[in-house]
Order: sequence, then structure tokens, then C-alpha cells
Amino acid sequence: MIPGSVRIGQGVDVHPFSEAEDRALILCGVPVAGGQGLAGHSDADVGLHAVADALLGAAALGDLGARFGVDRPETAGADSTSLLEAVVADVAAAGWQVGNLDVTIVAQRPRLAPHRAAMRAHLAGVCRVEVAAVSVKFTTTDHLGALGRGEGILATASCLLLSQQR
Repeated sequence: MIPGSVRIGQGVDVHPFSEAEDRALILCGVPVAGGQGLAGHSDADVGLHAVADALLGAAALGDLGARFGVDRPETAGADSTSLLEAVVADVAAAGWQVGNLDVTIVAQRPRLAPHRAAMRAHLAGVCRVEVAAVSVKFTTTDHLGALGRGEGILATASCLLLSQQR
């Protein structure tokens, strides 16, 4: 194996639930019907934000906040899929391709398992990998802490990047 031909990254994001009743809950690019939306500068998709940070970290390209921060009015209300698409393009321009993704969403509510297949398919499409290379898992904190009280949702993501120059 060529030195530097594989890199690992991790990302974390958390948002509180929004008080706005008309705010949609979007996780890993998938609308979750009946779920209370998350508060944030963009659409607050913690799943896509964690994936973007994992990819940026693995490619040593900074982080999502530096790229699309809350101080940038042009990203207000942004669709996180478009943010992740830009990150994937930048990672590819830096000579990397996604090998696999592993995402964990921590939420006391709502029930997310029925959305797993759609989330995996969406992530696979945006990140240009097969669905078999994408894992999406869900867990709770068993009612411990702010997440356990249902105050928000957290996501973590790990990725493997493969060098395109082999």
C-alpha cells in the first residue's frame, strides 16, 4: 500500500430541537415526518454535518464551520445536501474518494429505524459510493442528559478515504 493512500476521519454535530412548529426534521438528507425540526443556521441536518466534518477532517481540509459558518448569510437556511456535495467535490479535487461511511444518530425521539434505508441511499448517492459502503445506526441515551430528555439530536460519523492516485 502506498503511504498516505488511506485516511480516516470523524465528525460530530449536535443541534437542539427548534421551537418553530413549521421547521422540518431532516436527518441524513431524509425528511422525517412527524418529527420536530432542529434549530440551526442551515437546515440543521446533524447527520450530513457530521459526515461532512468527517470527510473534511480525513482530507485535512478544515471543518464545516470554517467553510459554511453561521457568520455567512448566504448559508442561512441552506440545504445540507448541497453543503455535503460541495465537500465531496473538494475532497475529490484533493485526490480522495470515499471508501465507506459509518454514521450514528443519538436521539431519544423520534423513532428513526423506518428511515434507515432512505438515509443510506441518500448518503451513498451524495458521497458517490455503493449503499453497501454506508452504515447508519441509531441509539438513545436511555433518558440520560439533555439528549435523553429529548432536547436535541447528536450525530457522529466516521469515514475512510482512499487515494485516487494509486
